[in-house]
Amino acid sequence: MLLGLLRTILFIILFYYVFKFLMRLFAPFLIKKVAEKMQQQANQQYRNQQQSSVKEGETVIDKAPRNQRQTKDDVGEYVDFEEIDKP
Repeated sequence: MLLGLLRTILFIILFYYVFKFLMRLFAPFLIKKVAEKMQQQANQQYRNQQQSSVKEGETVIDKAPRNQRQTKDDVGEYVDFEEIDKP
């Protein structure tokens, strides 16, 4: 039983160091690939934005939709008051 526990601890430590070593080798490659993919997506979005942009001299007015507030009538109303001191 003690031998099994020591073997398990040894495998965990060995796995940790092998994983750490492999990450040092492959991390720069993985980070480079992720950065390239992000840059490619940004360029694609920029191209899409340029294609759909408005021609020079053209005026465009964007109106935001009105957000209709939903009020609850059963809440009541707010009453502002001041305390009056009696002399």
